[in-house]
Parts: sequence; C-alpha cells; structure tokens
Amino acid sequence: MTDRQKQRLLHRSIVTLAWIIGLLMFFPIFWMILTAFKTEQQAISTPPLLFFEPSFDNFLLIQERTDYTKHALNSIITSFGGTALAMIIAIPAACAMAFKPSHLTRDVLLWMLSTKMLPAVGVLMPIYLICQKFGLLDSRFALVFIYAMINLPIIMMILFNYFRDIPKEILEASRMDGASTFAEITQVVMPLARGGIAATAFLSIVLCWNEAFWSIVLTSSDAGTLVALVASFSSPEGLFWAKLSAVSTLACAPIMIFGWFVQKQLVQGMTFGAVK
Repeated sequence: MTDRQKQRLLHRSIVTLAWIIGLLMFFPIFWMILTAFKTEQQAISTPPLLFFEPSFDNFLLIQERTDYTKHALNSIITSFGGTALAMIIAIPAACAMAFKPSHLTRDVLLWMLSTKMLPAVGVLMPIYLICQKFGLLDSRFALVFIYAMINLPIIMMILFNYFRDIPKEILEASRMDGASTFAEITQVVMPLARGGIAATAFLSIVLCWNEAFWSIVLTSSDAGTLVALVASFSSPEGLFWAKLSAVSTLACAPIMIFGWFVQKQLVQGMTFGAVK
C-alpha cells in the first residue's frame, strides 16, 4: 500500500468515525422528535416503535393547555437580553485584559472562571431573598441579570483569547491616528473579531436558553421560559413521554433553527486566529 493510499484510507476512516459520532449525538434528538408524534401507549411500547402513524394530538394539546407563545417570548427576551448585557460588560473588560495585561490578569480570569464551580443552590437563598425584597420574583429583568452574571466568566475567558490574537500593532496605529479608547473597541477590535464575538454570543444564548434552575425557581406564570414549560409537564402521576417529547421539541426548535442560520458565523468564530 502506497503512502497516498494510506492517507486516503486514514481520511475515510476519520470521516466515517466523525459520521458515527455525529449520528450517535443526534440520535436522542431524533428519538425525541419521533416520540412527539406518538400516542402515550406507543411511546412506552416494548419493543420501541420505529414505524407508526404520526399524530399531532400532543402538539394540539400543548397549544390548548398552555401559552406557548408567551413562554417562547420570555425565552427569547431573557436569552438575548442576558447575552447582550454580558457582552456589554465583557467586551471592554476583555479588551483591557488582552491589550493591557498585568501580572494579575491570569489570576483574575481564573478566579472568575472558578466561580462557575459554585453550585447554583449554594446562592439560592440570598438571590431569592434579594429578588423578593425588590419585587423581582417572576420577572424577566431578574432572569436577564442572573443569566448575564452566570455566563460572564465564560464569555470573558473566550473573548480574552480571541482579542489576544489581534496584532497589537493595529491598535498602536489607531492610537497614532488619534482614536479614542471607545473608537478602538468599536471601530477596530470588534470588526476584526466579529466572528469570535458572534460565536461567543451564540454560545451564551444557548446557555441562557437551556438554563433551567433559575428559570424554574424564580418564575411562575408571567416570566416562565420554555424550560419551565417543559418542567410543568412532569406530575406526581408520572411522566407522559409523548407530551413531554412534544413540548421538548417545541422548546428546542427555535434555538436549533437560530443555530442553523448563524452556523457560518459560528464556524468563522471557532477558527478565528487559527491561521496567522
């Protein structure tokens, strides 16, 4: 076997392995969507049914019993609002750490990232009492602020690594032209790192969208997100798998569609700085 044939075989093996891993990761989503179109009896049948007559009864029941539109709107507002607030704080802070580092920069970043190791239940009582004191229970503002704060360490770390790859000579040239700090960030850094910023923002949106603990604890009827809607379909009588799969499909669909449209920016952000 020649070297060319070995390389071709290795390439095909890697591609095949990637497809296998991708299909294994996609299978739970596929099975969730499939179960959403089953009846409750079909959902728990043994062996599992792969071929059946699809039914839309579960989706119609969800629309009748719940206000899906309101929960979806709450998810959109809190996810995008929390991401926007976090980015407003993180971009200038990450720029300062990347372009004017000190001997404590790494320590500060690691300390911020270490706060993610604290379990959410550990700060549940003080945050709940603060929200209760200021009348923020079951409000979108509380979720926006909390989502921004819990994702800020990750956003800071990612943006710091993106900004660090920008040549400092570009900033020096802009300063020689008389650009202010605000102009440097908005007219130089952000355009150069727009792919990385877009990828980071999308990651933050996904994390906010999937955040369940604070959404369930701090909301009830007015500010409940799609995650809270999914949680409401569990009952003391047991789990209704078909209905739970249907509401989970409706909860995942918007963010999956959004991810499909921004995949170009996401890939560009993931490869930012890879080629010098």
